[in-house]
Amino acid sequence: MFFVKSLVKGVIEVVSNIDPKDFHSSDPPPPRRPLNFAEAHENEEEKQFRRVFHQLAGDDMEVSPNELKNILNKVISKHGGLKTDGFSIESCRSMVAVMDSDSTGKLGFHEFKYLWNNIKKWQSIYLSHDTDGSGVISSNELPRAFKAAGFPLNNDLYKLIIRRYSDEHQDMDFDNFIGCLVRLDAMCRAFKTLDKDNSGSIELDIKEWLQLTMYS
Repeated sequence: MFFVKSLVKGVIEVVSNIDPKDFHSSDPPPPRRPLNFAEAHENEEEKQFRRVFHQLAGDDMEVSPNELKNILNKVISKHGGLKTDGFSIESCRSMVAVMDSDSTGKLGFHEFKYLWNNIKKWQSIYLSHDTDGSGVISSNELPRAFKAAGFPLNNDLYKLIIRRYSDEHQDMDFDNFIGCLVRLDAMCRAFKTLDKDNSGSIELDIKEWLQLTMYS
């Protein structure tokens, strides 16, 4: 119990001086709609993306964590400027969990499109902030990269993220950069949804806390 209290206290101290208004998470993906309704209201670009999604996801039009892993690793294998060990199944499970707005355990069309657009945006930030061309984001490049993504880090949160997502040289490769931003974006989005009066604080009971933290 002492360990748990110390851990929670340490995390609270790290984020206590952060103003949620400084973090700019993405808007959530739209709610799932009946297929016929959705297709009837899509523009040509969305229809083309849906055709590509169908090829990637198969007839069930859902992307599982394993399918997401295969898709992402196939895409990044074509980009020589991105240093990565490849997206792991655990990383993809986590990404599916935080993007799974309807709790199916898979990503539907809009959830996948939302994730895909964010990954493309963050890939551009990753490449533009890898100023030395090393293929990774080094510790001195990281704060500016996260700020460009909409998440200015204070020093304590920066150190926390370095410990969790960087290697022994404090370098962050592409899959860890994306995995971290997916989680950070989703947690900020969840916080702002629960902070209904924009007070900068929320209250959770044990059930809500476990639901928020265990499936993520």
